[in-house]
Amino acid sequence: MRVRTGLVGLGFWFCLACCLSAAESKGTANKDRPFGPPPHATWEPLPDFTDEFDGDKLDPAKWHDHNPKWKGRQPGFFARQNVTVSDGKLHITMRAEDLPNLPDGYHTFTCGAVKSTRTVLYGYFETRCKPMTSRGSSAFWFYNNQPDRWTEIDVFEIGGGAPKHKRIVHMNVHVFRTPTEKKHWAKPSQHQVPFDLADSYHVYGLEWDKDRITFYFDGTAVRTLENTHWHQPLHLNFDSETMPKWFGLPEKKNLPSVFSIEYIRAWKRVGRQAVEPQSAPLTKGEQG
Repeated sequence: MRVRTGLVGLGFWFCLACCLSAAESKGTANKDRPFGPPPHATWEPLPDFTDEFDGDKLDPAKWHDHNPKWKGRQPGFFARQNVTVSDGKLHITMRAEDLPNLPDGYHTFTCGAVKSTRTVLYGYFETRCKPMTSRGSSAFWFYNNQPDRWTEIDVFEIGGGAPKHKRIVHMNVHVFRTPTEKKHWAKPSQHQVPFDLADSYHVYGLEWDKDRITFYFDGTAVRTLENTHWHQPLHLNFDSETMPKWFGLPEKKNLPSVFSIEYIRAWKRVGRQAVEPQSAPLTKGEQG
């Protein structure tokens, strides 16, 4: 299936967006009626990065139920049992618990991570999800840590139960290293909404092109920046993390807490530089 532009297509897109926005405001939006990619281009699906989570477990050809080279942001440990699929959703749970024989620095909390088995360069990526209500981070992001290049795009990081963060979509892009740059830098930004994000499902999108990067919230572009560095195939990730210095550690009384994802859907833009999804070796000591 392809999405094409034109006056008729633009009119359809406008009507669909209006209907879905109204449905979202009432909490009745249907996951089978997505916003989809923006209408200013022609798109083809990327099946390797699309999942409706309709079964009872993750598709191992598409997803790891953990991060193979990262144990989590201390003190929260990525535990595989915190990643489940049920009721047409992917669930990532954060718990207050101490597991036996954890590595040094990991204690008190467990959380979870889902990482794509393949990498992708450019496209439009959309998810409908509901963040956790705890101080733990609910995140949708892309990264790849290779010896000569390490870049990252954070579609969102949300502290659904963190004071002063409950209504903020945190977006960011990072450069950790390139062949000519060795010092980490980033370009953070925020989108504020008039409601608590963890109270309901919303649609978050990323249009990642060779020229620019655009972030979407419920079908509306909320941030655009020039793509100066993000030309590296990246892994797609969903995870929950403890963020002691940012959101603060979760309160045990608010756990367990669940980050739920209804779907992830992906398309590539026709006629633009891109690569098919591809396998990529993980580097020793890789981190997020």
